[in-house]
Amino acid sequence: MEQISLADYDYALPEDRIAQRPAVERDHARLLICDRGAIVHAAFPDIVDFLNSADCLVLNRTKVIPARLMGRRATGGKTEVFLLQQTDANEWITIGRPGRNLRTGARLFFDHDITAEVLDDSLAEGKRLMRFSASREELFSIGAVPLPPYIRRDADALDRERYQTVFAQTEGSSAAPTAGLHFTEALLNRIRAKGVSLAYVTLHVGLGTFRPITVERVEEHAMEKEAYAIDKEACDTINRTMRQGGRVVAVGTTVAKTLETAALACFPLAPAAGASDLFIRPGFTFRVVNALVTNFHMPRSTLLLLVAAFAGKENLFSLYTEALKRQYRFLSYGDATLFIA
Repeated sequence: MEQISLADYDYALPEDRIAQRPAVERDHARLLICDRGAIVHAAFPDIVDFLNSADCLVLNRTKVIPARLMGRRATGGKTEVFLLQQTDANEWITIGRPGRNLRTGARLFFDHDITAEVLDDSLAEGKRLMRFSASREELFSIGAVPLPPYIRRDADALDRERYQTVFAQTEGSSAAPTAGLHFTEALLNRIRAKGVSLAYVTLHVGLGTFRPITVERVEEHAMEKEAYAIDKEACDTINRTMRQGGRVVAVGTTVAKTLETAALACFPLAPAAGASDLFIRPGFTFRVVNALVTNFHMPRSTLLLLVAAFAGKENLFSLYTEALKRQYRFLSYGDATLFIA
């Protein structure tokens, strides 16, 4: 792959362009389209007009868990714990704040007399292994929606519904696959009625999706492994679409990552499950994805590099310049883009 200067993927994102709340209705977002270099302004439901009957729309059916737990330490100080991955009946890999106070042996206290003990504070990237006194269901009952750090407010009741796709099925994500948030059942029915095939994959989004690139040599950035799965039904639908000359439209960077990870293992696609740390950046050759639906992304981020790899740097920044000029809303609760190769 080509050498990348991270400074070339920077841009000024004003604070007031970062959406703090979802649109009034799911599909009320705006849609900015880059159709082989040509820029088109639309409303999100207009995506139907840019899909062909031979196409396949691929969606991520992961379900966000209420992973944010607020508690206190034995000293009385406040603590915040994010549930990342369950490893045993009551044991989880977590990340917590303030990390300096979450050493092995530390005890934490939460609502409903739920407690936790730090079993291991030596995991990579500041993660901890913790044992809780409660079941998964009990933890979720006191957990809050893990909104991204750039949303400067606490999660509320609306976030329980809106920071989740309507097709979410398999619990496991610490963050939403945000491109999918714009779809309603009615819109999906319109897409089906046009003859477009739908396929579903799963990739559980980790908090690493928000981790900035901090190394000078971009290729040295270590991606967090994220669990993914693609079943036979999805493979059959996507392979048939490719054979028949239709386009595979990935809804979100998570879907693009899943499909291209699976393609590296076997092409045409075959059922697969595992953990992907694929870092898609300029110079990457896409084997499956022909169009990409995605929200606007942070400067200098791995997600921005993935979109640049697909669309080309010039197309990407032309679109972002237009979006900033026209007051589009950015990031997780913001507006959407459609890149057609």
